[in-house]
Amino acid sequence: MKDLNSNSRRNFIGKIALGSAIGGFAGMGNPAIAIPINEEKISMHEADEWFENVKGSHRIVYDGSTPHDGFAIIWNWVFYLTNNQTDSPDSDITAMTVLRHSGVGFALEDRLWSKYKLGEALGVKDPATGTASLRNPYYDPKPGDFPMPQIQGIKDLIGRGAMFCVCDLALQVNSGAIAKKMNLKMEDVYQDMLSGVLPGIQLVPSGVWALERAQKHGCAYVFAGG
Repeated sequence: MKDLNSNSRRNFIGKIALGSAIGGFAGMGNPAIAIPINEEKISMHEADEWFENVKGSHRIVYDGSTPHDGFAIIWNWVFYLTNNQTDSPDSDITAMTVLRHSGVGFALEDRLWSKYKLGEALGVKDPATGTASLRNPYYDPKPGDFPMPQIQGIKDLIGRGAMFCVCDLALQVNSGAIAKKMNLKMEDVYQDMLSGVLPGIQLVPSGVWALERAQKHGCAYVFAGG
């Protein structure tokens, strides 16, 4: 199966004014940021095929629209923990988290957090320093990043069969907001974002698209934002 992250040939044609409600990072929102939108008609069958990995009799999807102290990841882990405690093995469980809107930062590697000051933009503090985080604390967490030491991050949860995806549209919009603030080209920032989506996290056309697909595959919806 071809990974959507490898599709680097993007045509940036047209412009659209999108408010911060669609996906601008906290603190970067502009009520009408005009950004180029990728209007290339791309076959998204790879993303549709990804949903065939949903399995088991216990299925849930978390709507991770905001950072919200990492709860879109914590509750994913809790779903596995408590189903295990009630005699369901991981093989009978699917917990999915859709990272969209201002929650997309948790799909990105540390390099991008440092380069674009994502902790400041998202309002995420590094638990070790108490200052704006220059790293992703929830993909491969360090001791102390989560309130309980046994909570697993995205990387380990994916290893158990959990599913994480990130909204491509939100990456585009947030790239526009970052480019505007830092006087960069939106296309360059966006390509940088695509290159920094972490292993095991699936790119999807939009978060709301993914939430609808997840529910079609029998996942119960839970809002995990602030």
